[in-house]
Amino acid sequence: MSAADRPVVERLWLMFRHDMAEFQGGLPSPDATYHSDRLRRAFHDPDWAAYLFTVGDRPVGFSFVRALSGPERVLNSFFVVRGARRSGIGMRAVREVISRHPGPWKVAFQDANSAAVVFWRRVATEVAGDAWTEVRLPVPNRPDCPPDVWISFTTGLAGTP
Repeated sequence: MSAADRPVVERLWLMFRHDMAEFQGGLPSPDATYHSDRLRRAFHDPDWAAYLFTVGDRPVGFSFVRALSGPERVLNSFFVVRGARRSGIGMRAVREVISRHPGPWKVAFQDANSAAVVFWRRVATEVAGDAWTEVRLPVPNRPDCPPDVWISFTTGLAGTP
């Protein structure tokens, strides 16, 4: 993703945050935006990587990866627009992102998001076989939220998730 992609990703971010509000709660700000700390960091923090997913010239989603220099990469945000879901785009996109950053990974999602539960368990199984774990951890500074589900797995060499 480049700086030129930012306006597109900002619009996708609103869709993502709107979808997540169903599971994490929260209303938009008075200007109809959602908090965007992760969006800013994805474009400016050297320890983050941002990816835009397209089909032809159509934007269909994005992903932010953080902790690139840490012991485990964290798939911080992952979004595919509703019109492209269940088409295989999400799986292809996540496999591409993961293959660019081999090693240990962590992915968080919410139990209430049944589509995410199925998707991330399938991703973990496809990239790591049965060598993955799942734990529930409290959301930092959000005692009002149910715990996040965290899946952990390790991938191999670049290009071979």
